[in-house]
Amino acid sequence: MTFRTTRLLPLSALLLLAACGGKDSTAKPAAGAAGAPAGTELTAFQIEHGIGPITEAVKLGPVDKEMAEEGEETFKTKCSACHKMTERYVGPPLGDVTRRRTPAFIMNQILNPEGMYSKHPAVRQLLGEYMTQMPNLALTQEQARQVVEYLRTQAPDKSGS
Repeated sequence: MTFRTTRLLPLSALLLLAACGGKDSTAKPAAGAAGAPAGTELTAFQIEHGIGPITEAVKLGPVDKEMAEEGEETFKTKCSACHKMTERYVGPPLGDVTRRRTPAFIMNQILNPEGMYSKHPAVRQLLGEYMTQMPNLALTQEQARQVVEYLRTQAPDKSGS
């Protein structure tokens, strides 16, 4: 195998994976799922909050500083290699992610990146833009929630709600 072939092989595999999509033929389309693109088989909840273990909206109160500190540590060790707050890096900037996505969506992306990439249209669009799939970091739900709390402190107006 030539050097050029070995470099193109991983990219070809990634593009093939993105094109296949992993469509689940047993899922039922949601009746009237608002905002669901034609042909998706996601519920309205899944479109808004993502696909994964978080199946209810996450209620937020004031920022919990202790949780945010724990989340910052997790972010530094697990997320900062690919994400920055205000600039594009390996993955998208996350400084305003709590303005764009619900806490449940963010947690489902952290906890179930494979399912999100295979089925969620917004996440598939990100894969097309960034050409890099987020790995499963094996975080717990508590750690994912702490990361969300930290990200809330990074929102442009710092309220994160």
